[in-house]
Amino acid sequence: MSGRLPARYALPVTGFILSGIMTIIISGVSTFMALGFSWMALGAWPIAWVSSWVIAFPTVLVVLPIVRRMVARIVAVP
Repeated sequence: MSGRLPARYALPVTGFILSGIMTIIISGVSTFMALGFSWMALGAWPIAWVSSWVIAFPTVLVVLPIVRRMVARIVAVP
């Protein structure tokens, strides 16, 4: 056994990682723009990140297959 997940988990794992990366960046930018670079902003960032991730992860799971179909209609297969 390779210790890897079966291929059927590709969508949720992709969504989990993608939404995590996107939300940590966007919540950080938004938090620091709103509060400035301070200890308060640094403390608020993790809360903003988790709050964003709770919404983003299920959203990505719903939207990603739709986007893949849209892209498949626009982009030629190599």
